[in-house]
Amino acid sequence: MTSSANKDGLTHFDSTGQAHMVDVAGKQDTHRIAVATGTIRMKQATLDIIEQGSSKKGDVLGIARIAAIMAAKRTSDLIPLCHPLAITRVNVTLTVDATQCAVHCTAQVETVGKTGVEMEALTAVQIGLLTVYDMCKAVDRGMVMSDIRVMEKHGGKSGDWVSSMD
Repeated sequence: MTSSANKDGLTHFDSTGQAHMVDVAGKQDTHRIAVATGTIRMKQATLDIIEQGSSKKGDVLGIARIAAIMAAKRTSDLIPLCHPLAITRVNVTLTVDATQCAVHCTAQVETVGKTGVEMEALTAVQIGLLTVYDMCKAVDRGMVMSDIRVMEKHGGKSGDWVSSMD
C-alpha cells in the first residue's frame, strides 16, 4: 500500500504528523533522472590554484567529482527518510567560471525505480562543492556555496519538471 500525502501535501508525515518513510511499494518502476546544480565562489588566487592544478592536496576538481559521485551513492545513509536506491548513472561536471570567480557543479543522477533521485543529485552537488572548499580552505576560508537547487527531474507519476528559474 502506497502512503499518501498528509493534509499539507507532505509525504514524509502521516495524518497525525509523525515522520515516516514513504511506502513506495505500489508505485511503478520508471526511468528517473534528476539534475541539480550549485556554485562555490572564491578569491581569484584560489581559482588560479584550482586552474593551474597547483593545490598541495592534488587535483581539486577531479577529487571533488569523485566525492560527488560517492555522495550520490550514499544519500540514504545521510538523509534519514531517503530510500536506498540502485543508482544506474551519476554524471558530475565541475566547471571553472573565471568571470564569476567560481566553480559550478552539476550532477545528473539516474535510476530505474519507484522513487526519484532529486536528493541524490542535490547531495552530490553539495559534497562536490564541500570538497572544493576542503581542498582549498588553507588559502581561502571565505569561499561561499550558493544557488544549490534541482534544475530538472524526469520520470515517475508526476512526469517531467524543469525549473523556470534562470
